[in-house]
This record gives sequence, structure tokens and C-alpha cells, in this order.
Amino acid sequence: MGNIRRNTAKNRTYQNAAPSISTDPLAAYEHLREQGPACPIRSVEGSLMWIVARYDGVRSVLGDARFANNPASVPGEHAPLLQVNAMRRLGLDEELIPYLTDTLLDSDGKDHSRLRRLVTPSFSARRVKELGPRIERITDDLIDALPEQGTAGVTDLLEHFAYPLPIHVIGELVGVPAVDRPAWLRWTHDLSFNQQALGQTLRPLVDYTYDLVRRRCAEPGEDVISDLIQARNADGDRLSERELVTMVLSLVIAGHDTTANFIANSIWALLTHPDQLALLRSDPGLMPQAVQELLRWCGPVLVSRMRYATEDVDLGWGTFQAGDAVTVALSGGNYDPRAFEDPGILDIARQHDVRGEAHVSFGAGPHYCLGATLARREAEIALSRLLDRHPALALAVPAEQLQWHAVSGMRKLAELPVRL
Repeated sequence: MGNIRRNTAKNRTYQNAAPSISTDPLAAYEHLREQGPACPIRSVEGSLMWIVARYDGVRSVLGDARFANNPASVPGEHAPLLQVNAMRRLGLDEELIPYLTDTLLDSDGKDHSRLRRLVTPSFSARRVKELGPRIERITDDLIDALPEQGTAGVTDLLEHFAYPLPIHVIGELVGVPAVDRPAWLRWTHDLSFNQQALGQTLRPLVDYTYDLVRRRCAEPGEDVISDLIQARNADGDRLSERELVTMVLSLVIAGHDTTANFIANSIWALLTHPDQLALLRSDPGLMPQAVQELLRWCGPVLVSRMRYATEDVDLGWGTFQAGDAVTVALSGGNYDPRAFEDPGILDIARQHDVRGEAHVSFGAGPHYCLGATLARREAEIALSRLLDRHPALALAVPAEQLQWHAVSGMRKLAELPVRL
């Protein structure tokens, strides 16, 4: 198509066009997708960035190692540290910022490969399969308690089911003792929903994790922390203690919030599509396929982290200059009619011509979601058990009265009131 900078730089006002990214992100990304293969907008700080919202473009950017997650990976460039500046605006102490910005997701190249290689075995299909019976027990315990959690027959499934389930599962995998998980649940909840108290939340979480790592050094268990300690001691390129603590924090935070919101979104989607719910009830074997379609249709992550072109990049459909900031609209790709027939329709029996996942909700390329297998399995078990135990499950309010959190780049419910 030629150089996208020349062809689109004349129009810098996509962010001001209706619909708004902040109030109606799905419609906004659909609008941007049809404007061109890449559209320029302004960040909250006023810097120019590009949004790629077409399916093929999303996959090509995510799969191209020339786009880095860390702006420091751009030779000779000093790209704006948007994430760091956001932490500072929230009043987070400088010493705490690296625990949220120097993570596996913020690394590139050899450093990223080193860190990912150490933790990948803990999230393998074999490990997730072994964890399956424990996920089922945790799920059943939460469902058992649901009738006692309600008021006037109404229960918030987000608070009492979708949210606690992943923190117990990731806690089990990582090695957080069961007695400490309620505190972890409070901390991670505040990180997601009360960012104004970020510093007050993060400090005790960091301190606790250091203590937990040191306990596992003295008394290893069968968990991710112990595995990382063993790998650190056996690897010539050892993890520092801060890297290890940061890794544990990022695994818990990333493995909890998105999975919780995906489970809640999936329940909402099925309850508002009775034909699909009836089909799933009549053929429970569709559950793995249904989860893949739900990931496409109502995955909670709408856009990727920012990527930075480390050199001039020509992708055929357009070029980017070294230092360009690029984000991809995962929801734009998942709803692209070029890739999916009738993408706005939820169809749990949808067939695809591609091998593996057709959706891009877990990303693609080097930074493909580490916990994808675990998240899918949690959702399969959660939905199967809940629908089986509560065949009359229904929303307690009209769907249009449900409130959604206005969180940039995310689609997450404020609550999910149901009648069991």
C-alpha cells in the first residue's frame, strides 16, 4: 500500500472521531479498522502512536521481533516511557515502579528468552493437566458457598466466583499458602480496581513475596517459586532475587485479573445468548470450542501492550519508522470480517480453517500469553461446573443495566448479579 506515514499523517484526529475509544472501544476499533491498515492517534501524553486493528496486521506486528515491548530496545531512541510515567502520576514510589515495569512482558530478545525459558515448564500442558483435579475442587468449593453469599436471592458471581477462582489456582501453582490467599485476593483486587492506592497495595505485596521466596529457598515445595529457585541455581545466567520476586508478582497479577474477567464475561455472554447456552447444555463436549469462541467474542483484553519499531519495518501493507510506537487492537482483529464470517455473532460451534487458535486474544509471537493453556482450562472447568450445578442460572438484572469498568484497553464488568 506504500508508506502509511505519508498516506495517513494528514489526518491526526482519529481519536476525536465518534465513537470514542474510552466509552465505546469495540465500535471505535471497528471504525479505526476500516479507516486503514494503521491509524495514527495521540496518547494521553500527546505523543503520536499507531493503532493496527485488522486481523492480518495484528498477527504480523505481534509476530515480528523487530517490534519490541521495551522502548529501551530501540537503538539511539528515547521513546516516551508511558508506563513509567503513568506509575509516577499515580504517586508510586520510584523504588516500587520496576516491580510493575521490569517484568517478563517488558523484556525483549535474549533477555526475554532467558526469563521465559525458566518459567515455561511450570505452565506446560502436562503441568496444567496435573493441576486439573485441584482446579475442579477449588471450583466446587466456591460453587458450594454461593447460596450463602447472596442477598435476597441475588449473588455477585464476579466477587464470589470468577474473581476468587483464579487467585486460588495461580496461588496453588505458584506456591502461595492457602491461608495467605485472602490477602493476595485483596491486594490483586486493589491493583485492578483501586489504582489510586497503588503504592499502599504494592508495598505489602512486594514485601510478602520477598518473604515467601526466602521461605521457599529454605523449604522447597512443588510449586513455581521452588522451580524458579532450582532453575536459578542450576542456570549459569542466574535470576537475581529481585527478578525472581518480580517474576512471581507478574505471574500472579497477569494470571489472575484477565482470567477472572474472562470467566465473568463468558457467563454474561452465555446468559445473554440463550440459544448458545442451550446448545452448550445439550452438548457439553463443545466446551473447549465454546471457550475459544468466547475468547474471540468477549475476551477482556482489547488492545496489546505498546510495541516499538526497533528499525524501519516494511510489512507490505505499510511501513513504520524506527522508534514508532504501535499498539494492536486485539478486539479489532477478532471482529475483522476479513478473517471471520459474521464476526459479531457469538457461535460456539464456529469452525475455522486455520490450525490452532484463530483468535488473537492471547496475542501471538514471542510474547504469546504464557498462561494461555491454564486460562482456557480454568474457564472450561468453571463454566462446566457452574452450568451443571445451576441449570436455572440467570441474570438478576436486565443486561443493559450491567455496569462496565472504564479501564483503558480492558472490557471488565463491575459486578455480575445472578439468581442461582
